[in-house]
Amino acid sequence: MRSRPEKQVSKSDLAIALGMCRSAFAGAAVFSIFINMLVLVPSIYMLQIYDRVLSSRSETTLWVMTLVCVALIAVYAGLETVRSQILVRVGRRIDQLLGGRVFSAIFKIAVLRPSGGSSQSLRDLDTVREFLTGQGLFALFDAPWVPIYTIFVFMIHPLLGVISLVGAGIIFVSALANELVTRTLLRDATVQNMGALRFVDSSLRNVEAVAAMGMLEGIYARWQSKRLQSLQLQSAASDRAGAIMAVMKFVRVVLQMLILGAGAWLVIQNQITAGLMIAASIIMGRALAPVEIAVATWRQFLATRSAYGRLTDLLDAAAAPRESMPLPAPRGEVAVENVIVAAPGGRLPILRGLTFRVAAGDMIAIIGPSAAGKSTLCRAIVGVWPVFSGTIRIDGADINSWDKGRLGPHIGYLPQDVELFEGTIAENIARFGEVDSVKVIAAAQQAGVHQLILDLPNGYDTEIGQGGMTLSGGQRQRVALARALYGSPQILVLDEPNSNLDTIGENALTEAMINVKAQRQTTFVVTHRVQILAQVDYIMALNQGVIEKFGTRDQILSQFLKPVASAVPASRA
Repeated sequence: MRSRPEKQVSKSDLAIALGMCRSAFAGAAVFSIFINMLVLVPSIYMLQIYDRVLSSRSETTLWVMTLVCVALIAVYAGLETVRSQILVRVGRRIDQLLGGRVFSAIFKIAVLRPSGGSSQSLRDLDTVREFLTGQGLFALFDAPWVPIYTIFVFMIHPLLGVISLVGAGIIFVSALANELVTRTLLRDATVQNMGALRFVDSSLRNVEAVAAMGMLEGIYARWQSKRLQSLQLQSAASDRAGAIMAVMKFVRVVLQMLILGAGAWLVIQNQITAGLMIAASIIMGRALAPVEIAVATWRQFLATRSAYGRLTDLLDAAAAPRESMPLPAPRGEVAVENVIVAAPGGRLPILRGLTFRVAAGDMIAIIGPSAAGKSTLCRAIVGVWPVFSGTIRIDGADINSWDKGRLGPHIGYLPQDVELFEGTIAENIARFGEVDSVKVIAAAQQAGVHQLILDLPNGYDTEIGQGGMTLSGGQRQRVALARALYGSPQILVLDEPNSNLDTIGENALTEAMINVKAQRQTTFVVTHRVQILAQVDYIMALNQGVIEKFGTRDQILSQFLKPVASAVPASRA
């Protein structure tokens, strides 16, 4: 069976979610039919009061009509409540269907395009959901009744119908003009504002450097410049929209006056009754209500349209993973076949044609100068960065054919830039899954961090704050090592695991590597420390994105150490 193109799969996510709620929308639309019929009750009541009760002076008729109309208004209120509740539940259902999909897409895009992932997409989902459960959708349901109400006014008298029709046309044209003159400005303002927010977010991630080096004023000036562009565009759009809104309010008031004035003239001419005059005024007001609601929610509609477009683009760029047959737990064999890797969004290759094979249980040290491609290779092995060409295989299967959720527990990854998450130490070590205390403690002991954790105020239940801010750099790195070791994953990738460690941490790391080797876990470790190199089976030397040397530990170390050994006596001489 051929799979659909990714674009179709991604776009169908929103369509499927809305399609699954189609019956609820249809039910709300049916309720809207009866609501719009019952909204005529006050007009009919007013007509009967003027034309029947006052002329007949019948109290019985008055009481009966009043009770019936009150009952009908109660039904109207009940239908309004039910319609609102239906749409609230629709919004919740949409969030359930799309929330997880959007959330995972944000992280996928953040990996593929580091500047592309943003929590703005979650706010976009809220914007779409709120529009579909609010006044904007009610205006859409009520819009088909505008011509019906206008026909009713025509039935009362053609002159009053013409006035209503012309007024509705003017208001509609004004709303359309409002869209045309503000659409581009509001879109550009949103783009500028999102850029300003991203700049603030990135600055907050470097708050210590900002505070220590007095950069706040410069950062503020840059943010203010971006913010000012957004405000200028919003102000221009608001000025235009304000002028149009003033015209619409003027038309609305004049229409009410004209309908009453024309109605009074027709009463004087004995062409209609006073009751019909009042009824025509009320019905015209109801005919214009959906148009006025649409105008009032126009900005929300524009925001929803933009949010919908961004969500579509997001889901289009991060296609949902195809369902595949689950593979068995990996043994740890890793093969890299003519792999070329570039940074996400970049075109310049960092790794160029790497090919090697590692047997299950082997421990490989990756060495090389800065910018040799060591961290890039780590990211590619764990599937964080996609390969431009070539293939990375685990147990013979392309890494892209593995389900990430099933493969993840079998991989331990310690990136060079350690990031912990807001929560407890136990939750961080357990990767925010179900906390298995036995496995958590075992991982901490293997990483040599168990006693350090016990010395904290609440032990494993200590809250570490956002990014692990309550811990030192070395503590964060050791907790992150325990997280990588959690559950004894078959494949370990450790990128400079000792960059922030003191002597005690170095010794604990060495012990951890000895244990890992004893358990036959396939391990890649980026390091130049002799204590760790002494534990590995093979050493790979990278330089400018290619493998310069690759062999057993003794072979590679002999090549590096012999020239140094021969140089020492000469220097003493």
